[in-house]
Amino acid sequence: MASSLNRELFEANPATFLEKAIKDYVATSPGNRFESFADGCIFDEPLVGYADGDDAIFQDYKAIIGDFHLTPREALEKHLDSKGNSQERPAQVSVISFVLPVTYETRLSLRKETVVPSLRWNHTRWRGQDFINELSRHVTSLLEGLGYQAVAPELADFYKLQNLSSGLVYNWSQRHIAYAAGLGTFSLNDGFITKRGMAMRCGSVVTDARIKPSPRIYKNHLANCLFYRDGSCKRYAERCPAGAISEQGHDKNMCWEFLRTKQKEILRELGREEGYIGRYLGCGLCQTKVPCEARIPPKPRDKSR
Repeated sequence: MASSLNRELFEANPATFLEKAIKDYVATSPGNRFESFADGCIFDEPLVGYADGDDAIFQDYKAIIGDFHLTPREALEKHLDSKGNSQERPAQVSVISFVLPVTYETRLSLRKETVVPSLRWNHTRWRGQDFINELSRHVTSLLEGLGYQAVAPELADFYKLQNLSSGLVYNWSQRHIAYAAGLGTFSLNDGFITKRGMAMRCGSVVTDARIKPSPRIYKNHLANCLFYRDGSCKRYAERCPAGAISEQGHDKNMCWEFLRTKQKEILRELGREEGYIGRYLGCGLCQTKVPCEARIPPKPRDKSR
């Protein structure tokens, strides 16, 4: 049960209350610690944003991603249906999106690699996802304790993988949710550039609580990427060991084939298999040693001045 103080704080300013709760949890949870690397943090302080679940952008995603991509309202209603909840459909739907930046130590370890991920990055992929799941459950439980309905779509039974000709796509894209919540924009390699850079992972929760949406301050959905800004950066392609990134974008099928089969073969040839975890190694090489690794690249100075 939520304390009366928590309820008062939430009702006074839901966005501020939730941001503090998420940041406090990331800072103090043992789940955000590496067991294998001197108990160091997996993620730095998070970014938190919000979106109106009925924002027209979520309908746009059905055209951009596919009609299978759920709107927040659809996700919450599926959750209510799964509980056998016959109450009226929620009058309000809000989305809470959080971005978890990868620590400097882990980014530094990956900068040194050229074909396979570092051990720290590999553990961030899998231990980090475990923590994202833990954090999502914490936020969901917190909201339910305050008397609201809430669901983390990535953890729900309706979270499904779609096999399209262009590659594998889930019916709930965390990066697109983060864009709707004003946390950043997309990049040539299909990554997501936030004010803390693109070396990050993200998650989200949908609720029937009323939360003021965060502004989307970017000129367009590619505004933070130097390649799309002025064509000056092709570092993603140079860093990709699979050759899956070009000026035409990111070839998901080529990328996935490299992740699923070739990387393990390379790791075995290098004699570096010990210590790696997970169904596949992960990669992320194109997320480090690039201008947007840990920030939004600044605009170049006008040389005519």
